[in-house]
Amino acid sequence: MADRPTATGFSRWPYEWQVALRQVRGAGAGSNRFIAFISRVSMLGIALGVAALIVLLSVVNGFQVEVRDRMLGLVPHITLLHREGVFTDWQATARVAARNPAVAAAAPAVLADGMLGRGELLRGAFLRGIDPALEGAVSPVVRELPPALLQQLQPGAMKVLLGQELARALGVKSGDRLTLVRAGRGGGSSSGDGLGPQTSAPQMTALHVAGTFAAGHFEFDNTLALLHWQDAATLFNVAGVNAIQLRLHDALQAPEAARALQETLGYDVALRDWTQVNRTWFESVQLQRRMLALILTLIVAVAAFNLVSTLVMTVTDKRGDIAILRTLGASPLSIMGIFVAQGLLAGLVGTAGGVALGLGIAYHLDVLVPALERALGTTLLSPSIYLIDHLPSLPMASDVVPVVLVSLGLSLVATLYPSWRASRVNPAEALRHE
Repeated sequence: MADRPTATGFSRWPYEWQVALRQVRGAGAGSNRFIAFISRVSMLGIALGVAALIVLLSVVNGFQVEVRDRMLGLVPHITLLHREGVFTDWQATARVAARNPAVAAAAPAVLADGMLGRGELLRGAFLRGIDPALEGAVSPVVRELPPALLQQLQPGAMKVLLGQELARALGVKSGDRLTLVRAGRGGGSSSGDGLGPQTSAPQMTALHVAGTFAAGHFEFDNTLALLHWQDAATLFNVAGVNAIQLRLHDALQAPEAARALQETLGYDVALRDWTQVNRTWFESVQLQRRMLALILTLIVAVAAFNLVSTLVMTVTDKRGDIAILRTLGASPLSIMGIFVAQGLLAGLVGTAGGVALGLGIAYHLDVLVPALERALGTTLLSPSIYLIDHLPSLPMASDVVPVVLVSLGLSLVATLYPSWRASRVNPAEALRHE
């Protein structure tokens, strides 16, 4: 049991670790092949559990970042809404907001809901009136559109840019005509929403499709329509703009910047930052992340505690060798240390293998998933449900390190009872039965 390791580097280790290493390698004299097989199965179980946990957390991270980045392609970091309905001088308000060092750019907008139809087809749409010259500063998706396409959005042209999924649903393309159906509006005093008081009869106006855009986010591609803000103001009877869009230097600072701007602009202006958009979705993803991580951690725990049966069988099989070590002067603490070291080494090998496998899969999901989809002849991610059409992955050290520590910690706990039992072996009784 205590054969000297062939590697000279191991000869300087404490003998407890040398013996444990020989046991993990299954190279000890008289090794029970069945126990060696069970030990390897335990290490494989730990490796698979750790790999699954790393891949899961990487996918969740990638999913969140991908959806967030695509969302921020069209969602302003902060939106200013006037409690009276409209900004009579949006430039003045934008200049005040721009004094905050976190603010990078501002652009006006007219936000409204309506229905777009063509023939018998009718779809709900979120219309955003924009200034083509300024919108690119706050919306990366708009900034990447061809200048010739944006130039078509001229005041009075009544032209609209549609998300590609919305255009597909309506069956329209560039140059086609469609109808905007909106709630009827009358004159008189403002109703407080910036859109004027409603009348009972809906109103219909012809619009022309200037082109389409792709945000890569299904919700926007399926519902958003862009037109010039002056056309939107005319269509919805708005005496100005009803929103100011702000882009920050750092999107993650949006909540703090919104609080600072609220104090600067006063409470006549309502602020909504991007973290409040689809808040329910982000919270549900976090909940799913925690629950799935817990479930896979239990899988790692089951695999780690398979070490208990492995070590118990090893203790039973090596009672004679343990007795010999005791008669040669090994203390119960040293015997216990051998089996603790054996369990930790098995856990370390399994964890290292799991980390390597998990990171290998996580970094190559962009190749593996399409290959799997082709093999199965199916689509794993429907963009209409999951908002994106591929499986992103973002491994992070902040996830991998806790997984490694948990796996090693469970492996250590799994060794305590078997190692204590080994330390309690009575040498005389064990040798009597050899």
